[in-house]
Amino acid sequence: MIEAGDRVLLVGEGREFFVRAGQGTLGTDKGQIDLASLVGKSGGDVVTTHNGSEFMIRIPRPTDFFTYGKRSGAPMLPKDIGLVIAYTGMNHNDDVLDAGTGSGIAAIYFGGVAKSVKTYEIRPEFSALALKNITEAKLPNVEAIAKDFLDADGSYDVVHLDLQIQPEHVIHAYSLLKSGGYLACYTPFLEQMAIVVDAATPLFREVHTHELIEREMTRSKRGTRPSTSVSHSGYVTIARK
Repeated sequence: MIEAGDRVLLVGEGREFFVRAGQGTLGTDKGQIDLASLVGKSGGDVVTTHNGSEFMIRIPRPTDFFTYGKRSGAPMLPKDIGLVIAYTGMNHNDDVLDAGTGSGIAAIYFGGVAKSVKTYEIRPEFSALALKNITEAKLPNVEAIAKDFLDADGSYDVVHLDLQIQPEHVIHAYSLLKSGGYLACYTPFLEQMAIVVDAATPLFREVHTHELIEREMTRSKRGTRPSTSVSHSGYVTIARK
């Protein structure tokens, strides 16, 4: 059941709106919606504008926070986050440490999978913004911490780094991981990837780097082919302790 302050998606009439249930009115070219009318409803219910246009309610998922959440910069793409989850085997038994929170998008995805997530961000203003997104995603198992990753302590099944990685970050990640745990490092450039690999290879039992490539298919009356948009986004290095 939707409560006051909850984020919801309103979908219909070829449009989509990311709104907060409660006080106020959403004005659209299809009419106005009283946002208080969303309280008490559920996903799949329909609300009507003052002139009769219908919009279906959707409960936001991590993909929606990637699209509509407030950003402090460019977040990791869903396909890249998915590779981290898949190659680390992240699951409901895992304690995860994420560093380089940014807007909190990766932490939101991880929070829907793992038992607990602590996400470290050295810039307090970024951590505060990420906390708003995490709170709106209703993930009490995700904690946003405004500190340097090198100050992190504890024991984790997965450590994920998305920052300007130096050898000391890899060494510290190793010290935090449980035996058999995984380090995942996102790096946009080959030079940064080399820093990770060179630092991880003497420490970890397995080290593998994956280029992050995706091609969306487009279909028209003329035929079907891969999209011509850029599909490369960076590299993820996976290392197992």
